Amino acid sequence: MAVANAVLMAHRLLRPKLAAAGQVVDATAGNGRDTLFLAENTPNEAVVWAFDIQQQALTKTKQLLTKQLLIDKVRLVLDSHANILSYLHQPVDAVMFNLGYLPGGDRQINTCPDTTIKAITYSLQLLAVGGLMTIAAYPGYEHGRQECQSVQEYLASLKQETFAIACWSMVNQRNNPPVLYIIEKMKEQTD
Repeated sequence: MAVANAVLMAHRLLRPKLAAAGQVVDATAGNGRDTLFLAENTPNEAVVWAFDIQQQALTKTKQLLTKQLLIDKVRLVLDSHANILSYLHQPVDAVMFNLGYLPGGDRQINTCPDTTIKAITYSLQLLAVGGLMTIAAYPGYEHGRQECQSVQEYLASLKQETFAIACWSMVNQRNNPPVLYIIEKMKEQTD
């Protein structure tokens, strides 16, 4: 079983949790591959929420899901993931973030540290006890490095009694490979 990258590792870690999931989130729909993964690995009655600020991303995601006959279980949201609480009010079982820019899109449009931290904070509030969140960050370019650092600093500040947080990366690759953060909610937040 070869581990090729942070996104594949996120999929491997989330797959067991998804088998009984009722509501899951792809906070950064992008080209739709993570949304498709969530839709394929959740029960038929599950709802998958996919957020993106770019219509181009949601169009590609919709095309992919339609082709795979999974569009009916997905709610596509053209809005920032920082506004997640405007759409979701029930606990979620899993949340995926794949930060950076849209592959094949405008590289000037990136996820931003401030809105990403808000989205993570609000998603952690929604995350059910026992739920998992994965965050793939890309420190290989300047903006991504800053965002990765902001995410790490924020996650390091969370109470260990409430969240178990790990960090995974390939250690023998050049050019600052992606970093995967894995968060499990251990108990409800008290603050």
